[in-house]
Amino acid sequence: MAKPLAGVRVIELANFIAGPLAGTLLADMGADVLKVEPPQGDMGRATPPIRDGESVSFVALNRNKRSLVLDLKRPQAIEILLKLARISDVVLEAYRPGALDKLGLGAAHVKAVNPRIIYTSVSGFGQSGPDRRRAGVNLIIEAFSGALSVTGEPGKMPMRPGVQTADVFGALFAAYATLAGLVGAARNGEGRIADVSLVEASIAAAAWEVAEYLETGKVPQPLGNRHRLNAPYQLFETKDVRHLAIGTPNDALFARLMQVLGLDAHVGDARFSSYSKRKANEDALLALVEPAVQGRGCQELEQALLVAGVPCARVNNFKEVSAFRQDAHDPQSRPLRPRRARDRPACTHAGRALRGGARSARLFAVRDPGSGGGRGYAPGDGEGSGSGRRVTTADTREDEGSCRLHAAFSTSRPIVKNSWRRRLGCRRTRSSSISRIPCPPPRKSMPVPACANTRRRFRAIGSGCG
Repeated sequence: MAKPLAGVRVIELANFIAGPLAGTLLADMGADVLKVEPPQGDMGRATPPIRDGESVSFVALNRNKRSLVLDLKRPQAIEILLKLARISDVVLEAYRPGALDKLGLGAAHVKAVNPRIIYTSVSGFGQSGPDRRRAGVNLIIEAFSGALSVTGEPGKMPMRPGVQTADVFGALFAAYATLAGLVGAARNGEGRIADVSLVEASIAAAAWEVAEYLETGKVPQPLGNRHRLNAPYQLFETKDVRHLAIGTPNDALFARLMQVLGLDAHVGDARFSSYSKRKANEDALLALVEPAVQGRGCQELEQALLVAGVPCARVNNFKEVSAFRQDAHDPQSRPLRPRRARDRPACTHAGRALRGGARSARLFAVRDPGSGGGRGYAPGDGEGSGSGRRVTTADTREDEGSCRLHAAFSTSRPIVKNSWRRRLGCRRTRSSSISRIPCPPPRKSMPVPACANTRRRFRAIGSGCG
């Protein structure tokens, strides 16, 4: 079964986390994502850990894509990119606001060559307003948006979240905006411009906190491990010094928890008789629950609560969670493990060895059993990737005095070495705005699955552009 975005072509102009993750989410759903990188490559390629010359973090955030190196400071590169945009469905960019407009690649420029394009911009503070040019990386966005003000213990310095919340929220909203734009284009025949601000995405994710302030005027405060509306709903320490998360969002689950802990006599206590009363009397309730939990081992208590149907989970580290398998028969659900020497250098399934060393984490949050597992490859710098994927190759033909971009239908082998230039014999030329890559022999064009934006075949494009 074809993936839902099969045939949708995406040009990604982004680096590091938010933009690339949004592109990866689209690629996971079948979109053909062409990642356009500067000559020095995506900044994420330098992030540790590095294995066989390749960033494992970069692989996790850029799987299932192809890569094309373009120096956007050169006019030929701009012309090439606009020709690609003419036959594409989406442009996903995460440059600082105004930067692409100066290069002639802003939303207005792209829509001039393709009115049906979906143009999604991801930035820290949005494309307009006094802070539009302000630099905004993950921690700065978390601080500015108010997210950090409600983390950590009361009265202490806010605690930075252990994961990149602002970037991930922004990526999710960017993917959501892009998908909505594709649906709109299919129904109405019109393109869309989406402006995704990481700050506004983080504010939108804080729905309860924002709603509380707007209604009551009270500024939400950090609560440590406690929940803003419910009790008991937090982490508890067990006898073996492990930590167990327990949540009881309704009366029935609260009663089951109290039974498992041997506190049945308190179920009928008027102070704990409703959702709101349990929160109002949280200190008194925890004075009963915490000692009962501390008297039990983590694994034993977790199993007892699971049998009773009470939501709970011990706090796993990433080694422990890597062994988790939702469905042993689902090819998209595989336990994660460190790569061993006997692993094969390339595989089409997510979670297996990738291109000679790096492994892609099993990050497929949306499982699609009908279309099989993800390919899992991340491209080399300027390199097509994926078994059977069509490789975009750029060839500067100085003898003809022109610069041609060839979209060649070739059955490509995954390139498993870390240096695409050594493997393909690429070299830089002064007159070229792109890396010189030998073109494959001509092959008969093959149809691409139809998408909402275009029903043309992806043939060789461009003639003279120099």
